[in-house]
Amino acid sequence: MSLNAGQQLVAASPARFKVVIAGRRWGKTHLALRELAKVARMPYRNCWYIAPTYRMCKQILWEPLKAKLSGLNWVAKINESDLTITLRNGSRISLRGADNPDSLRGVSLDVAIFDEFAWIDDAAWTSVIRPTLSDRGGSAMFISTPMGRNWAYDLYLRSQNPAEHQWEGWQFKTIDGGNVPTEEIEAARQDLDARTFKQEYEATFEEFANRIYYAFDPVANVAPWVGALPMTLYIGMDFNVSPMTAAVFAQVGQAVHAVDEIVMHSSNTEEMVAEIKNRYPKQKIFVYPDPASRQRKTSAGGRTDLSILQNAGFVVKAPNSHNAVRDGINAVNSMLCNSLGVRRLLVDPSCRKTIESLDKFTYKEGTSVPDKDSGFDHMADAIRYYIDYVFPIRRDIEPQAPQRWGHNIGYAQ
Repeated sequence: MSLNAGQQLVAASPARFKVVIAGRRWGKTHLALRELAKVARMPYRNCWYIAPTYRMCKQILWEPLKAKLSGLNWVAKINESDLTITLRNGSRISLRGADNPDSLRGVSLDVAIFDEFAWIDDAAWTSVIRPTLSDRGGSAMFISTPMGRNWAYDLYLRSQNPAEHQWEGWQFKTIDGGNVPTEEIEAARQDLDARTFKQEYEATFEEFANRIYYAFDPVANVAPWVGALPMTLYIGMDFNVSPMTAAVFAQVGQAVHAVDEIVMHSSNTEEMVAEIKNRYPKQKIFVYPDPASRQRKTSAGGRTDLSILQNAGFVVKAPNSHNAVRDGINAVNSMLCNSLGVRRLLVDPSCRKTIESLDKFTYKEGTSVPDKDSGFDHMADAIRYYIDYVFPIRRDIEPQAPQRWGHNIGYAQ
């Protein structure tokens, strides 16, 4: 089967799991058909094509698949009611709709192709299909135009993580496929609003216009930490029974790198202290907690969270009262990317909750009130407490708090 340049890149990749985000009419279904045929040409393979609905399976792939396999003289039997083709070598290709999840259970697969997977519930992959690949060591391909920043976006980011060795991903515009003339694309640009055009034809992940940390770029701000950890670490901490969160930073001059994260459910400050000491027994630890830690008590004996941290030997830095949330948000955005395009806050790819919180924490629709019902606020707050203390944008606090760290007082004066 002939392939365009982008399809050739995907087809040549040895990755077990492939994520293809592409604009309309780029050639996604052609690539899916080619991948099914590639696997099914080996004897006794079980191959599935999964679309959002049974009806879409018939509309998109059934007729082209029958025509292609019949033209190759591969077909032994066609089951129209089950949308399954049995090949002469014993392999089977079946089309399934994700709208009937029970029909996806109880099989072993060599390959699963998800078409328009952004419109499929992620449970179809995580709870149903992923286990079916284990005994055969099967592969999967995920193909779709974007639909906001749902699980398709998360899966694409996973495919860009260099630590995920089994995954690889690509992003292609409609024009890259060579199937749609330039003049048609330009006509669509005039007919559609900017966000819809970018999503459908340029394959960008649009949405979250009300993002709090709008300066965060999931590619430019994410990079592995290289080398050994420094002997001093800085931890922003948010107190909550479930979860307690901590963002762990290494500081390099005027820049910082999130190197680790701790999320503990149904926990308390003493357990958080024990976890930090277990992970970093040799490092000197500075902690930047929620200022409410001065009064908040989460342990027996009436001790405050702040005193528990101090008694553990940590250097604790907390203002006497909460600073304006807006100032802290501005400080974090400034570190993520300032007006000169300089990014001084990077995140290691392993810090998934940190990345997700920076990327998805939003204001409530039509307001400037952070949406704390989303669950993204805890890690975002932990990050903000540290950045706002050490790199504030307010003029009434000296810009480099580390210059004050020569004393042994456990909190800010």
